[in-house]
Amino acid sequence: MTDASKYTGLITSQHANKPKFMAMVASVAQPFVDLQSVLANIPASYDLDNAIGDQLDVVGGWVGISRNISTPLAVYFSLDTAGLGFDQGSWQGPYDPATGLVSLDDDTYRLLIRAKIGANSWDGTLGTSAAILNSIFGGDTYVFMQGNGDMTITFGVAGKTPSAVFMALLSHGYIPLKPSTVHVNAYLKSSVSGTPLFGFDVENQYILGFDVGSLGIAA
Repeated sequence: MTDASKYTGLITSQHANKPKFMAMVASVAQPFVDLQSVLANIPASYDLDNAIGDQLDVVGGWVGISRNISTPLAVYFSLDTAGLGFDQGSWQGPYDPATGLVSLDDDTYRLLIRAKIGANSWDGTLGTSAAILNSIFGGDTYVFMQGNGDMTITFGVAGKTPSAVFMALLSHGYIPLKPSTVHVNAYLKSSVSGTPLFGFDVENQYILGFDVGSLGIAA
């Protein structure tokens, strides 16, 4: 419903030919029409796939994670810094401090919210943690955790390398998928985007051997 015609169309012929009366009824009815339109759009406005700005902040509040970063992330775009070039680094906004990013853009924040939703129902196992992390990407990026048998784990990122912002969020612990009392000894990503990590005795989307896998570098 976009106008008040639904209501003015109910006026009988005895009064429908009175312009001032019709205008008065339309003016009174229009605010209620606008209110119905707003109410009808609320579910879509707060849907995680569609929400932006303040609406996305509300969704993040429900989930339990903010777009604001407590420690600035040094991820600003730079031509002279590896990993922060085109399609990797984040542009410094007009109100961002020079020390680093302190507030996430909508797209990155949406990924973080998805990860937090998964973490809220996480059972603490390595298998489900990998499934949660992989569910937030489009299928070209594979994130996994490897238990090292000594109360430490290693995070690996194979395939297409995520943005520098998301890698910083992962390595700074903003994605809460680490078991309690377990230490993370490394965050590794493929040195060549789009390839698995290099390794022996394993052949899957995460790790492959010579001529296919790429050396892992610190994320």
